[in-house]
Amino acid sequence: MAEKLGILGRKLGMTRVFDGNGVSVPVTVIQAGPCPVLQVKDLERDGYNALQIGFTEAKEKHVTKPMAGHLNKAGKGLFRNLRELRLEAPAEYKVGDDLTVGIFVAGDKVKVTAKSIGKGTAGVMKRWNFAGSRASHGAEKVHRNAGGIGANTEPAKVWKGKKMAGHMGAKRVTTINLTVVAIRPEENVILVKGAIPGPKNGLVMVRKQ
Repeated sequence: MAEKLGILGRKLGMTRVFDGNGVSVPVTVIQAGPCPVLQVKDLERDGYNALQIGFTEAKEKHVTKPMAGHLNKAGKGLFRNLRELRLEAPAEYKVGDDLTVGIFVAGDKVKVTAKSIGKGTAGVMKRWNFAGSRASHGAEKVHRNAGGIGANTEPAKVWKGKKMAGHMGAKRVTTINLTVVAIRPEENVILVKGAIPGPKNGLVMVRKQ
């Protein structure tokens, strides 16, 4: 499935800017790129069309020798983060080209993918917004309990997918229909309206929609 062009970056945090009418606009600041093209994959040789891009320079001791040999072919150094973008026409780019924030303009619609903030083990009220048990009239030490989780005779089991307490967060999340408010090429910065997944300094992928 073909995707739109994108770029890797890091979430720096949130702030606000003011538009031409003086209205406050909440934005997330993303420092993105430049991301060099490390490999161009095509249908005949690799079975699919894609661009492989890199982000975040890495020390030689942190990269295996086979990976170092692969990365050195592009002549751009070693990188910690690699991603592939499946494009319909990757041949427009060649190994060594840099993808920068210049691929976006203010007003573009983008989707941002990142790993959400990990919350550890959470109960049903925090994880699934359960109401909890009643606060009075005989309720004792069950205020945040999940309650019954299944029937007795029929079906005599707990259904798969039942919402229960467990690990929360730390999952791949994509937020869509975000608007690019501004581009600052000299700082490799994108300002996106609203919030995006992940912690500060978390790795994010910004793609066109």
